[in-house]
Amino acid sequence: MIPTYPEKSIQNILDPTPWWVKDTSKEVHRGRLIWAFIPYIDQIPYTVIPRGRTQATVHDKAELVIEPLRTNQIRSQADLPVAGMPIYPGEVRIVSRAKKRPVLIISEGGEPVAKSLILGKPKYQTALTILVAPFAGGDQDATRAGYSPEFLEHARCCEYPQFIYDKLPLGRVNESVLRLDHLQPIGKHHDSIEITDYCLSEVAMDIVDEYVTWIITGMLPANGIINDVRKEFIDW
Repeated sequence: MIPTYPEKSIQNILDPTPWWVKDTSKEVHRGRLIWAFIPYIDQIPYTVIPRGRTQATVHDKAELVIEPLRTNQIRSQADLPVAGMPIYPGEVRIVSRAKKRPVLIISEGGEPVAKSLILGKPKYQTALTILVAPFAGGDQDATRAGYSPEFLEHARCCEYPQFIYDKLPLGRVNESVLRLDHLQPIGKHHDSIEITDYCLSEVAMDIVDEYVTWIITGMLPANGIINDVRKEFIDW
């Protein structure tokens, strides 16, 4: 169900131009609302260090040490090689908390590289990704921290380049915040994402692009919609 927005919000000012529109295709494109597991990137991750095998002759079981991963510490390598957990020079294995969240596709990740240019090279060097921004639930209750009503009001008034107020057409929470300061790549693979039946309208995506320019450059486009909306909210 397409949500109804508060009177004092950029989405309501655009009405009757829709913010979310139905899209039942399976295309992965800019503005598409999808689900993906997103790590808590503001928290220090942990590293998993295989210390060796539980038995020297058993290759598929290992003793592991889990400790905080800090960039100023030198990581130790495994004492014995463990099947399925090779440790290469300069690399570590990371464990992070993550949560399945609705995310917005900001970039489709470019074009595939010709096979003749990457013959014999590792796939990770040119594997396609998509750039996404996650939504955080705004509702407060006994099970979620959410955001305060005062914060959400400021976000609705377009006061921060990193936060976009929204109400998702998914029916799980009432209010959400798009975190542009958590822009990140995820794999462009059917096991990495779950597609919903919604995407942003063309006008809504134009506004998100203004926000992206704002957070990257620190400046809003002078002739953009957000500038006019912010002025209207000041005189509200």
